[in-house]
Amino acid sequence: MKVMKFGGTSVGKPERMHQVSQLITKDAEPKIVVLSALSGTTNALVEISASLSHGDRTLAKQQIDTLEAHYRSFVLDLLKKEETRTKGNALVTEHFEFLNIILRISFSEALNKDILAQGELMSTKLFSAYLEEQGIDHLLLPALEFMSIDANEEPQLPAIRAKLTHLLQEHKDKKLFITQGYICRNAKGEVDNLKRGGSDYTASLVAAAVHGTVCEIWTDIDGMHNNDPRIVEKTIAIKQLSFDEAAELAYFGAKILHPTCIWPAQQENVPVKLLNTMEPDAPGTVITKEAGSVGIKAVAAKDGIIAIKIKSSRMLLAYGFLRKVFEVFEKYHTSIDMITTSEVAVSVTIDSDMYLLQIVRELEPFGTVEVEDQQSIVSIVGNEIAKTEDVLHKLFSAVSEIPVTMVSYGGSPHNISLLVPSTNKTKTLQLLNKGLFGL
Repeated sequence: MKVMKFGGTSVGKPERMHQVSQLITKDAEPKIVVLSALSGTTNALVEISASLSHGDRTLAKQQIDTLEAHYRSFVLDLLKKEETRTKGNALVTEHFEFLNIILRISFSEALNKDILAQGELMSTKLFSAYLEEQGIDHLLLPALEFMSIDANEEPQLPAIRAKLTHLLQEHKDKKLFITQGYICRNAKGEVDNLKRGGSDYTASLVAAAVHGTVCEIWTDIDGMHNNDPRIVEKTIAIKQLSFDEAAELAYFGAKILHPTCIWPAQQENVPVKLLNTMEPDAPGTVITKEAGSVGIKAVAAKDGIIAIKIKSSRMLLAYGFLRKVFEVFEKYHTSIDMITTSEVAVSVTIDSDMYLLQIVRELEPFGTVEVEDQQSIVSIVGNEIAKTEDVLHKLFSAVSEIPVTMVSYGGSPHNISLLVPSTNKTKTLQLLNKGLFGL
């Protein structure tokens, strides 16, 4: 069984939905199709929720009406037969009645999650209505019936597999299933979600659960590129990546793929393909267990990084010093991206300032603490790049004019990371594109 995921831009216009219907019916292989919300919808729902949380019901009502008008227009262009158009409008009415009802309800985090779920619920129902109009046999499979997370907000693959397998067995006559990305139920049974970009995660979890032949992620770009095409003028698509390489790139800023997407597929060795809805014949990028080649594959950048330096002469040969430092970050559930140490100092980077003040306060007894924000991690990723000839020479020659403040090398055979001021990120990516790829 093949799993195909289509993002917001791939279903954001009626003509795009028409194109998706053609892509999912090109061959007879059984499929589970995962859809995101229409492009812009989740942002609009976030704004509605924010207005409600601030008690501005008048603004929330205006935002709801604007979004509803967009969906009414969408139905008009998507569906052509009177019967299915009536059904499409009824679906829109159902969901916007809910959004209007919540104007009279006290705001809560649980209600926020219900609001954010409306996008995927509407996109899949409207797409199902279009497939029905086209006479394409399929089944709408509600993600809330099988996708779940535990008390730690982690999906439990065995439970997902058991529920999904049972649902599929109940409908053995069907070859095409449509389901929602992003949304799930939490340990309390409430509607929840897999966070931003979670539709990729849904697709990978589904592919792992059904032991899929492939997990296809369809977006508006032809695969993973060797650099950020929004910043660097000349980039090229990468033909093949290993799971480890792709995970590094996704975590360190490659926007085409959600960082969590790789793990489930990797567990079951399900190939992941990154494909372009607008250019369906383009080869895209395939992600498998094998890297395909040795050497540098791509560069990615992650913004919003904070560097913390703890300097203390007392740490010289001090047993357990690093453990005590790390325990502070663990206490506040704050992950560390990079780390460098010397005899008298340790520097780390984090990507969240949620508990920064508390962390700094608890680190101060260890020595002098310096904090530097507005930093970016630029990662150079490839297979066995530590063994690639002249890699360090080429790398540091390329960025010789950039004020690099930290270097992480050796922790992974697939990654060399640099910390630079965010004001230098664009120039760093451009210089690396020329120095490493000759582009």
